[in-house]
Amino acid sequence: MLSRYDLQVGELALALREMVLKEAPEGVEKLVQVYALVFWYSLTGKMSDAFCQVVTYTKGVNLMFNRGAELDDPDGVLAGGGKIIRHIKVRRPEDLKNPHLRKFIRAALKNAKVRAREKELEARSTKPAARASSKKRPK
Repeated sequence: MLSRYDLQVGELALALREMVLKEAPEGVEKLVQVYALVFWYSLTGKMSDAFCQVVTYTKGVNLMFNRGAELDDPDGVLAGGGKIIRHIKVRRPEDLKNPHLRKFIRAALKNAKVRAREKELEARSTKPAARASSKKRPK
């Protein structure tokens, strides 16, 4: 699927993919071709739980964070003005040396784990309580 893209763009996408796999080895990787070629990663295999994506465009690659607005970004590294999603553009091989890439992958993974734990606790707390048995105990 990457053969449709310029060689340098494909190499950037594969290098970012490798970086995500190293930083988040427990992540489930899925691939989808939409308006761009997207490698997305979640802990559950559900796109709704994705924590980051490597999005391949004709002129470059973005490392996208599905809940990037929730990540601590005091240096203003993350681009995007939406309510939730943020990204970092990767256009040249030198961009792969940006330490923020790995930092934000780890932060997004940590955020995904916290959210998963919160979901699990919420699901437990909304389960109906066990009913007391109407059977009488023998005396």
